Amino acid sequence: MDSWVRLAYSLRMTLSARNRLEGQVVEIESGGVMAHVVISVGKNMIESVITKRSAEEMKLKVGDTVSAVIKSTEVMLEKN
Repeated sequence: MDSWVRLAYSLRMTLSARNRLEGQVVEIESGGVMAHVVISVGKNMIESVITKRSAEEMKLKVGDTVSAVIKSTEVMLEKN
């Protein structure tokens, strides 16, 4: 990877998504090219599937504190 691409990835990006839920990584399952990451947010679990490469570059491990960034166009609601 070119050095300017590495630099771009290392800089914190500004996102338009406003829904951020901080939680703790409780499970990571890596497969061929994807990683399934489960985070605990209060009494709830949020699951995300990201590339294995992204998980490795982030050095994700169980116990890490992360933020789940949710784009509002992808959120479904259920009335209880």
